[in-house]
Amino acid sequence: MNFRKTMISSAVVMAGAFMAGSVLADDVRVLKFHSGLAQSRPEAAHIEKFAERVKEKSGGSLQVDVYHAGSLGLKEADMLRILKGGMVDMALMYGEYYKRDAPALASVYAQGAITESSQHLELLPTLRSIYKDAYANWDIHTIGGVVAPVFDVGLHCKEPVNTLEDLKDKKVRVWSGHLVDTFKKLDISAQVIGQNDMYLALQTGVVDCAYYLSTVAKTVSLQEVTDYEAYLHPWAASPWMFGVSDKTWDSLSEEQQAALAEAGEETWAETRELAVDPAREAAAREERKELGITVLDPFSEEDVNTFVDAAMAAWKEMAEGAGEEGVGYYETVSALAREQQK
Repeated sequence: MNFRKTMISSAVVMAGAFMAGSVLADDVRVLKFHSGLAQSRPEAAHIEKFAERVKEKSGGSLQVDVYHAGSLGLKEADMLRILKGGMVDMALMYGEYYKRDAPALASVYAQGAITESSQHLELLPTLRSIYKDAYANWDIHTIGGVVAPVFDVGLHCKEPVNTLEDLKDKKVRVWSGHLVDTFKKLDISAQVIGQNDMYLALQTGVVDCAYYLSTVAKTVSLQEVTDYEAYLHPWAASPWMFGVSDKTWDSLSEEQQAALAEAGEETWAETRELAVDPAREAAAREERKELGITVLDPFSEEDVNTFVDAAMAAWKEMAEGAGEEGVGYYETVSALAREQQK
């Protein structure tokens, strides 16, 4: 009899534990996070670490599932509308992608804004504040994000080029309309060519030089189609923000909201510390030499200042084309940038 009672009691305890475990599992909230970046990108590792932090800080009650490389089938150009409608919980936000719905966001930051990598860190709080307010207008709550590394930008050419004068008889690949306008002001021919088409364009002579991030040039094999490189300026890289649909945010408990916010802040702080790294840039430069690239003297201070003036003028025109809001963004950030360059 005692044995039978013991068995029954044990069964009740085990059943209770099983049911409790089931309840706990059912109570886990899973958020879908859209990222358009490939999983091989360094930013992807930071997003995954953010997801781990959320799970830990929420005591397991909140889980972030990251879908890399746009694997949810969502288009970047639609992301403001998608988040506003609550069709996905979270996304990695990059303002320049949303030119159709929020054209002013493309005017927040532009190449030429900084001439020293350290200046970028001083501009970050202002950039973050602008994006936070802009996304809030689309019912999107921001909780930190990934500060992109400030890489060197150089001219990668088939022939030795390290002056703006040398570039005037060359065709240059760039990545944005703003840069086309910048080089046009310098009487230099430039055209937008996607990263995936850049190699072939250089190989076939469509362009003679590529304006590109020198630190990661190896990842697209530029050393196979160019022989020379000259540093021009640091990359003015817009930060990636973590956006949460207000519909999702409002449905979470205060504890879950706190877990998301804390994890986002920690990711922001961690990536900010990694953003500016002279040793990383120097090591990459030496690696390119080992790959056979002749690294020329950088563009002169006079040429850099000439480029910056042209970039600022093109930036202003781009902002004016986006209307009053774009002009406001330009005036706020460019004034601070000018102050940093003094």
